Amino acid sequence: MEKLSTLCYIEKDGQYLMLHRTVKENDVNKDKWIGVGGHFEHGESPEECLLREVREETGYTLTSWKYRGIVTFVYGEDVVEYMSLYTADGFTGELTECDEGELEWVDKSRLFSLELWEGDKIFFRLLDEGREFFSLKLVYDTQDVLRYAALDGVPIRLRTRPGNV
Repeated sequence: MEKLSTLCYIEKDGQYLMLHRTVKENDVNKDKWIGVGGHFEHGESPEECLLREVREETGYTLTSWKYRGIVTFVYGEDVVEYMSLYTADGFTGELTECDEGELEWVDKSRLFSLELWEGDKIFFRLLDEGREFFSLKLVYDTQDVLRYAALDGVPIRLRTRPGNV
């Protein structure tokens, strides 16, 4: 099954707003820390989906954002998701509770101590390096192990030690 989604990392004072996904059962992201976002509704553009999902999950209205990349996320035999990846540094409104988990501002220096997808560590490094735009393909098995990654169509050599990509 193919899906379209957005994923956004809202930045403030050296921190990202992270969502600890703890609520939904049968959630591929269960117990992981991710950005905010979600699936496209019929006829939405990536930006319309981004703005709607951020408002629904955080209460914030984005005023400044940047399209950073496309992530092709393959999970097992059945899931293929094309995620439009954004960062945002301007917003208005008050933070609200999220029905998908707990929202927390996390210092960027602490990101790698969280329960993250291994591929997320790759794009966090790309964002930190200031990479303007990239295409990243991430292939996982159903045990959440990253088996293959490619940046702009070029395979990335994966390190064999757990937690290091």
